[in-house]
Amino acid sequence: MGLNFLDIYLRSGLYPAQLPSGLGAEGAGVVLEVGPGVTDLKAGDRVAYGSAPAGAYAEERIIPAGVLIKLPDGIDDKTAAAMMLKGLTAQYLIRQTYRVKAGDAILLHAAAGGVGLILSQWAKHLGATVIGTVGSDDKAKLAKAHGCAHTIVYTREDFAKRVDEITEGKKVPVVYDSVGKDTFLKSLDCLAPLGVAALFGQSSGGVDPLNLGLLAQKGSLYVTRPTLFTYAAKRENLLAMAKELFDVVLSGAVKIEVNQTYPLKDAAKAHTDLAARKTTGSTVLTV
Repeated sequence: MGLNFLDIYLRSGLYPAQLPSGLGAEGAGVVLEVGPGVTDLKAGDRVAYGSAPAGAYAEERIIPAGVLIKLPDGIDDKTAAAMMLKGLTAQYLIRQTYRVKAGDAILLHAAAGGVGLILSQWAKHLGATVIGTVGSDDKAKLAKAHGCAHTIVYTREDFAKRVDEITEGKKVPVVYDSVGKDTFLKSLDCLAPLGVAALFGQSSGGVDPLNLGLLAQKGSLYVTRPTLFTYAAKRENLLAMAKELFDVVLSGAVKIEVNQTYPLKDAAKAHTDLAARKTTGSTVLTV
């Protein structure tokens, strides 16, 4: 099972859960049995998922066939469990929400996190210059090793000022912000006219109500709050997104870093470490 801030949001009640509910939205395993009418999966298939109903924290589970993706031989279960939700999130952000192209400079918050390490590698592969914010020098080194051309340690640097300096005043066409409350308004200051602020998480807390007039003042900006569950709601879209993710991982352009592994019984400690910013890259729980 992959560990994500989404799990903390559900556990804390920040995001509503339909009770009774488990936790965990991504994982990998082997099909034990299929129900009537399931024709594209069979017992013994290796599968993974990243947009399923909560409940991944389990030894076995019943799950809708429509959210399962068959795994190619070149991707092992541990890697798959760590990459589905985060990798599919990176896919929709840089290939759909704002389609990153060669020559773009982009700003990515939490660049050393699970989504961050995948997104920065993928964006570099597409020819973009990635500016990543991180919380420490160690995380800056990690982010630079995974595609960031520039890193900003936000605990001691003004990231909006640094973005202005790095881009020589041109700013960026898109900001990918999973931090929320602590970064959002300054993220808007990093955007070029007609730029896109993609708020896809809120690890520091929810963003305060926004005066939409600010978007006009700062350059006719766009703001979106996308989710994977919307982008992957149609089976054909999910399959296309997963194929693109598998292709870029199998090519070696994106390497999935599983930097922490916990037994499922230690899920509480895993949550504590994630919330305290003690983790980097991806984290998995195993049974």
